Amino acid sequence: MALKTMLCLAVAACGLMPLPARAERLQAFTEDVPPLNYLDHGRVKGFSTELLQLVAKEAGFELDIETLPWLRAYARARSTPGALLYTLVRTPERESQFQWVGPISPRRIYLYKLAERRDIRIASSAELARYRNGALAGSAAAKQLAEMGLSGDSLDIGHSDTSDLQKLVLGRLDMVAMLDWAMAWQLRQLHLPANTVEPAWLLDGKQQYWFALNPNSPPDWRKRLQSALDKIGADGRAQAIMRRYLNE
Repeated sequence: MALKTMLCLAVAACGLMPLPARAERLQAFTEDVPPLNYLDHGRVKGFSTELLQLVAKEAGFELDIETLPWLRAYARARSTPGALLYTLVRTPERESQFQWVGPISPRRIYLYKLAERRDIRIASSAELARYRNGALAGSAAAKQLAEMGLSGDSLDIGHSDTSDLQKLVLGRLDMVAMLDWAMAWQLRQLHLPANTVEPAWLLDGKQQYWFALNPNSPPDWRKRLQSALDKIGADGRAQAIMRRYLNE
């Protein structure tokens, strides 16, 4: 067979071969809340971000991430089919607003004390009023402590997690309420060893963090993402990322 004929047949055969399917594109929206999700020199990083990147790749998605103020991120995810919002607490009020993928992490708020303060031992919430407790203004922890009856000398409202931790280290507070993720981040930012503080009381550990998929997304997307997340959790990759961000 002439070389020209062979080449023509080869080209024709290639034309009959199906082209590889293009990966579907997942648009994710988030806010700046380190160390779960945050901007670092224009790049989105954090525990939830790294986990989502792994999950999307495992599930066969191309992933775009945009960081916005929380209310805008929430609105965009709710109005965009195929969009995903993270990191979100799953509540009864939000249940029907999204398709849920997760959970991806516990949400734990502790009252932390300095590890060296062996004199602080909490057996019941009633004992908290004996101590000087710090909490971030406007936070769920501050609201919960106030509802428990703490005020005046027993409840100090701070303007940032950083200042609350500094007050704790300086001895101006006995305990400070903070999300475990936030405490790990603040210790890093202040260049303090991870064992500087330890939990003294679990203030809130009932909820968990999730990925939230727009309810009008293709029906199989949630199943694919959940299957990928389950696999990454089973083989230890999710836990490895978590340990790194929690300074464990």
